[in-house]
Amino acid sequence: MINGVLVVDKPAGVTSHDVVDQVRRLTGTRRVGHTGTLDPMATGVLGILLGPATRLAQFATAGEKQYWAILRLGQTTDSYDADGKIVDEKSVDVDLEAIHSVLPRFRGAVAQLPPMVSAIRVNGKRLYEHARQGEQIQRTPRSVTIFRLAILDWVSPDLTFEVSCSAGTYVRSLAHDIGQALGCGGHLRALRRTASGPFKLEQSHSLENLEQMQAQGHLLSALLPPTAALGSMPGVIASADQERALRFGQVVSLETSHTSDLIQAHGANGDLIAVLQRVDDGTYRPVVVLPPSGD
Repeated sequence: MINGVLVVDKPAGVTSHDVVDQVRRLTGTRRVGHTGTLDPMATGVLGILLGPATRLAQFATAGEKQYWAILRLGQTTDSYDADGKIVDEKSVDVDLEAIHSVLPRFRGAVAQLPPMVSAIRVNGKRLYEHARQGEQIQRTPRSVTIFRLAILDWVSPDLTFEVSCSAGTYVRSLAHDIGQALGCGGHLRALRRTASGPFKLEQSHSLENLEQMQAQGHLLSALLPPTAALGSMPGVIASADQERALRFGQVVSLETSHTSDLIQAHGANGDLIAVLQRVDDGTYRPVVVLPPSGD
């Protein structure tokens, strides 16, 4: 049974679902899921969970994301990125001082309006489905957090920047909003995700590399253990009695110095048993339980 994580360096021009389908084909595993959609034009880190590890998706998707991006000023598109239709063009009478003056308003907690071309569901349909039918749907701003926003290069009309942000942030919307704040409009020309929660670019493999590994019979050497999806979540070793209780979904008492609300519990053999949530002092309930090895 395949059970673990592949970190893929997604290429441009394919969807995240296309990558999932290719990993299914390479591994012969049906239970495959990704940990945060990347738009077709975007490249970079895409965490792929396989087998029982798919149960851990909620923890892998909640972490901070990091991106390298290029904002093209002077052109506004309907999708907020280079794949969309240009709906407005203005001259770019902007210098670096003006850019620095508007960036502070996009750091910290910000209200962000999702783009019409996005996968959010409204009235039972995804926004991009409404957009394809020429409909403009009222969208509710969402609160996101921009932890870091730094300029890397400025060669008019292109602004290259790095951003670290909370899950749920649309870098397309960020690029659009910066363009609007500068008065000339703008859209996201390029995007590369360099980190997604616990997954980093240096851990990633291209699809071509995975194809070669599969052909050579050592694809599984690229597989990370399920615990990779949990990042720095603290852990404890459960006794045999505690493991039995956890596998039946029962609350257990644990002696641990960890103060985190979430901890990972392992068996004596090191296998991940469950992710636990603190109920009371010393008492934890299983949130997700993984099957024993070999099941």
